[in-house]
Amino acid sequence: MTDAPPPSPRRALVTGASLGIGEAFARRLAADGWDLVLVARDAGRLDALATELTARHGHRVETIAADLSTDEGCTAVEGRLAAEPVELLVNNAGISLNTPFVRSAVADETRLVRLNVLAVLRLTHAALGPMVERGHGAVINVSSVAGFGVPMPGSTYSASKAWVTNFSESIGQSVAPLGVRVMALCPGYTRTGYHERAGIDMSRTPMWMWLRAEDVVDEGLRDLRKGKPVSVPSWKYKLAVAGLRHAPRRLLRGVSRDSRGRVGRSGG
Repeated sequence: MTDAPPPSPRRALVTGASLGIGEAFARRLAADGWDLVLVARDAGRLDALATELTARHGHRVETIAADLSTDEGCTAVEGRLAAEPVELLVNNAGISLNTPFVRSAVADETRLVRLNVLAVLRLTHAALGPMVERGHGAVINVSSVAGFGVPMPGSTYSASKAWVTNFSESIGQSVAPLGVRVMALCPGYTRTGYHERAGIDMSRTPMWMWLRAEDVVDEGLRDLRKGKPVSVPSWKYKLAVAGLRHAPRRLLRGVSRDSRGRVGRSGG
């Protein structure tokens, strides 16, 4: 009698994996024994992270250097998902613009929509087909508390994240009976370096409002296991979202004007 072969490691693909929440997902999943496919624009940081995780945990870590705001970048990752399906897709890559809409370039606004919206749609679609065929798998789309009914003055970021959350809930309802989960992960302000890279001044944001990327990932994975369609890490942001969902629109517009366009963002 021969021993049965060991089970194949689970495989996850994470976008925006070189920094912030995406990097925290990569580190946590590698430590949990997953094989990984990591996607980001910065090939150098991506390769360094892959080398570190492989040496530390001994699992397969591949990289794809791709700009998901382009057709070429999305096509490359879609091809990878078709060639070797994954058990978990984390759509984390995203951007914000530190320029009011009326003064920003259409090319920049288009890039935001292509990355925050179209890339999420395309990669979710590419991953779900094989998942539905197998009857299991999961997608985490990283959104933001900024998408919960708060129209930020002059910003398309909050609109893009409102789409991500609604899209995730809608698609999740359709595939849940087939054994597949789709969840929107909606953090608030998270220490990732994202705001600094975007040129957004966060110096007036109270320290108590900041979350750790590792904590966001831990709670997100916990909520995914529970089957939640939307995960809002931290009790303080759960309370904030509950208020946002029931507050009068006039009040929300007043609060958003006072915030001067600052938004909660996940990073990546």
